[in-house]
Amino acid sequence: MDNKNIETDLENGYLRVEQFNEESTSSISSHYKDILRYLGEDPEREGLLKTPKRVAKALQFLTQGYSINPDEILRSAIFEEEYRQMVLVKDIDLYSLCEHHMLPFFGKAHVAYIPNGYITGLSKIARVVEAYARRLQVQERLTVQICNCIQDALHPLGVAVVIEAQHMCMQMRGVQKQNSATTTSAFTGAFLNSSATREEFFHLIGKTLR
Repeated sequence: MDNKNIETDLENGYLRVEQFNEESTSSISSHYKDILRYLGEDPEREGLLKTPKRVAKALQFLTQGYSINPDEILRSAIFEEEYRQMVLVKDIDLYSLCEHHMLPFFGKAHVAYIPNGYITGLSKIARVVEAYARRLQVQERLTVQICNCIQDALHPLGVAVVIEAQHMCMQMRGVQKQNSATTTSAFTGAFLNSSATREEFFHLIGKTLR
């Protein structure tokens, strides 16, 4: 983005910088001002004066994944290593927006792979999850995208991804089932072809196969 509105905040001893596209912020703010009117609100009242701009910035933050290349994240930290056992990063916090209602869904992602001569930095796995999650999504697609990205970048012997999430579109509206949760999975290679490998993965993330 060429035109950026930069905000800084000194937090916990380091400088946090947030960048927003000035043109996008202005345009989204204008539309949200109209939306507030359509909802029967007065966008000029004190409590709502800055709301359109705040929403515009929030939406840009929540969809920042569109400007991130997950494949490049992995390829930036690939190391040759002869380790050939499972590498698991579990309980990765995940926040996304359902593309059908633009309401949040959130939960945990568990990601594993079996190296085939190459490994990647552990934080890169979580960053890939974040890059795909920070878009308008459906949980099914998100699960497969994470799995395929790791498979294509590292060419491991296998990849396993399980996501467990709660969807506000089911809890706040519609069917309104407060305790519902959705689990999706994607497997390649050894995780797909070997029930023992798959069972080990589920055991390590604290789940059992039925």
